[in-house]
Amino acid sequence: MNERTNPMEDWFAQSGLNDLFAPAKTVSGLRDALKNAQDFLEVAPPPVARREDVSLSQGELTVPARVYVPHGAKEPKGPTLVFFHGGGFILGSLDGYDPMCQRLAAVSGLRVVSVDYRLAPEHPFPAATDDSFAAFDAIAAGALDEYGVDADQLAVGGDSAGSNISASIARERRGQVSFQLLLYPLMQLIKVKKPRPRWQDGPFLSTATLKEIRKHYVQEADPADPLISPLMAEDLKGVAPVYMLAAELDPLTDEGKVYADRLEAFGVPVERVMHKGVPHGFLSASRIFPACIPALEGAARALAKAFD
Repeated sequence: MNERTNPMEDWFAQSGLNDLFAPAKTVSGLRDALKNAQDFLEVAPPPVARREDVSLSQGELTVPARVYVPHGAKEPKGPTLVFFHGGGFILGSLDGYDPMCQRLAAVSGLRVVSVDYRLAPEHPFPAATDDSFAAFDAIAAGALDEYGVDADQLAVGGDSAGSNISASIARERRGQVSFQLLLYPLMQLIKVKKPRPRWQDGPFLSTATLKEIRKHYVQEADPADPLISPLMAEDLKGVAPVYMLAAELDPLTDEGKVYADRLEAFGVPVERVMHKGVPHGFLSASRIFPACIPALEGAARALAKAFD
């Protein structure tokens, strides 16, 4: 088993995507690559009734966000997912995650608010968490009432680094968060080079990439800080129930499982769904991975069920 290679490696090499997403590229080069590749990676999601960019202000911070109101959303107010994108705290944007958020809204029937936090290395820790907490607190205080966001029915969620942020908010704002949607979560940056099967180092995320994330995002901070590594949090009692999506060919799979086990040990309901034969990041590549759309739809249905 340890001698296996990731089955997507040959495909990425033949398609040229290995060069496009090479970890050796500069951060700005990777950002440009993702922006240019989006049409190649994604198919159009189902339509929503309303999709608008907004600003969320809390204290001295103003954070950009995008609101999705699906057709048939509960009126005058309804439950809402506050979504934080992935990208290892150095990549990701509202536009890059537009297809995923729109699909989650359309399928779940819930409003979705996508938050655009500041990125490293220009803005290392704690900028991303500061922005994300500010955005969540503004929403919880009623900032998006005009969009029908019910501040008493809020879920948090995201993929990878976005799940990291979501887990921290669910812990620090327990009682204000009703549900967590954690999609192949990044749960720690203490030890990024660790024994794992070769086939879990995928084209979208590898040991080398994790080292770059730690270098750019953590910088001089303590990687054991629970706001950087939620796996290190001592008390998880009473945090919101979790739907966790895992990918088999993902270097983060094991730490996600450990976090799920810790949640359950504290009495937190967890549903963890493993998707076989796909790498980290497959949810942002609906044109390439046939499993992407049904996986996202399953997550959206779990989100809707949480608020039935």
